[in-house]
Amino acid sequence: MDNVVDQNVNQVVEYGKRDAPGFELPLLLFGGFRTIVDRLHAELARQGHPDVRPAYGFAMQAIGLNGATASELGRRLGVSKQAAGKTVDRLAQLGYAERADDPADARRKLVRLTPRGIDSLRRSAVIFEELRAEWVRTLGVERVRAIEADLRVVVPADGFRVDVAGWFG
Repeated sequence: MDNVVDQNVNQVVEYGKRDAPGFELPLLLFGGFRTIVDRLHAELARQGHPDVRPAYGFAMQAIGLNGATASELGRRLGVSKQAAGKTVDRLAQLGYAERADDPADARRKLVRLTPRGIDSLRRSAVIFEELRAEWVRTLGVERVRAIEADLRVVVPADGFRVDVAGWFG
């Protein structure tokens, strides 16, 4: 009986000395991302934007304040022009984006954010700040800064791409 107890205690003690399995890191990073994004969307819904989904947020970021054509949007999101068009249709139905003539080229249509779309992005920025502040309260400012600094080292310079929806397939 003593051997079984000693074995179990040693396993617990030894696990703390070993690195976690390799698959755990991406799962934890994704879990952190998912937790933040889910909380963001719950708060956006509470603030009057219940229809915004993560894919719409990426699309609105890709549209930006200057607008984009459906082809540009597709390239930025890593999806086909047709898929981008469907997203634009949905954003337009929800009042977050609109199609307009391109002043530089009458043959092109630009997708632009509406005031409602801009409001949702502005609110998102504030909510992200609040969520980061929660992490600071939980982990401490130095730990959060260290996490951010470490991720800047390992994430490529172009790591802030908005084509996540296309990447997930």
